[in-house]
Amino acid sequence: MAEGGSLMSLLFMIVPLILIMYFLMFRPEQKRRKKHQNMLENLSKGDEIVTNGGLHGKILGLNNDKKFILLSIGEINNQEVKVQISLSAVAFLKKGGELIEGE
Repeated sequence: MAEGGSLMSLLFMIVPLILIMYFLMFRPEQKRRKKHQNMLENLSKGDEIVTNGGLHGKILGLNNDKKFILLSIGEINNQEVKVQISLSAVAFLKKGGELIEGE
């Protein structure tokens, strides 16, 4: 009979630990991911962004079918420097000089 009691006490210890891990680790990550995905879906021409690689630029155009963004990152010799990046490379949206992870 001692085995049944020790099994139950083990379950009473493991279940709360699993719940604590879920609410402290997995749930916040799901919320962050959903918020970031919402930000990516709402990007538009003229938005300023920062990529995962650290490029800061302004969106010149979006291709939602292929998930590419044409990004202006500055000027060299009075010519605009343009880069095409994957939508998944966008890390932050910039508003008023501040980085916003998602809205």
